[in-house]
Amino acid sequence: MPIARSNGFTMSFEVSGDGPAVVLHPGMFQDGAHWAHSGYTSALTAAYTVIAVDPLGLGASDAPHHVAAYSLERRVDSVTAVLDEVGVDRAAFWGYSLGAMTGYAVAAHAPDRLTCLVAGGFDPIDGFRSAVGPTLRQLGLPADTDAYHLMKQGAAADPYQAALIEAGDPAAFRANYEAFSREPGLQRELADSGVPMLLYAGTTDPWHEPMRAFAERSGADFFSIPDADHKGCWDRSAEVLPRVVSFLAAEGRPRSSSS
Repeated sequence: MPIARSNGFTMSFEVSGDGPAVVLHPGMFQDGAHWAHSGYTSALTAAYTVIAVDPLGLGASDAPHHVAAYSLERRVDSVTAVLDEVGVDRAAFWGYSLGAMTGYAVAAHAPDRLTCLVAGGFDPIDGFRSAVGPTLRQLGLPADTDAYHLMKQGAAADPYQAALIEAGDPAAFRANYEAFSREPGLQRELADSGVPMLLYAGTTDPWHEPMRAFAERSGADFFSIPDADHKGCWDRSAEVLPRVVSFLAAEGRPRSSSS
C-alpha cells in the first residue's frame, strides 16, 4: 500500500479509479478497505479517483499510543499529507462517524483543500458526547458507564470489524477513542468554511436530529435513512450512494478560477 508521512507517522491508503479525487475516510474500528467491502468504492471508481484512507491507529497505518497523536489538528495534517502524496490540490471528502468528524475538521481548518464534504453519522454541534447519554439511558446503564467498551462491543458484532479489532493494537484504539470522544463540535467553523456540505444519518441514530438541525441552520444539504441506527445507515449503501453521487456530480468537481 502507498503511504504518506505526517507528524512522524505513516498513513496507508489505496487509490483506484479515474477522475476527480474523492477521499473516503472510515469510522472508528474501520479501515479504508471497509468502504469497498460495504459496496461504496466500486460505485465511485468509474467517475472518480478514490483515495481510501486507513486512519492513524487503524488498518496498516501507524498506531501511536498517546492521545495527542489523534488531535483534530493531527487528523487534518494526515488528510492533507495523503493529498500531497497523491498530488491532489483539492478533493471531495466523504467520511462516516469518526471520518465525518475528520471531514468537519478539514473543512474548518483547511477548506482550500476540499471541493465539498459528505458527512454521515456524526454530530457537528456537540460531537461524540451528544450520543452517550441517550444510548446509556436506552440500555438502562449508569451515566458513568465507559462508552468505549460499548462501542467496541458493537463494532465487534460485525465480522469485518471484529477481524480488524483482533489484528489491531488495543492501546492505539483506546488513545484514538479518547481523542475522538472529547472533541467539541465545529459548527461555527463549518458554517463559515464555504465548503458545500451534504450530511446524512439514520433516523434512529442519536446524531440524526443534531445533524438535521445544523443543516437547516447552515444551509447544508441533508437526507435521512429511515429506520436505520448508526451501523444500519452505514450498511445501507444502496440507499446512500444515489444521493451522494448526485451531490458529488454537482459539487465535487474542481472549478476553474474563472467560475
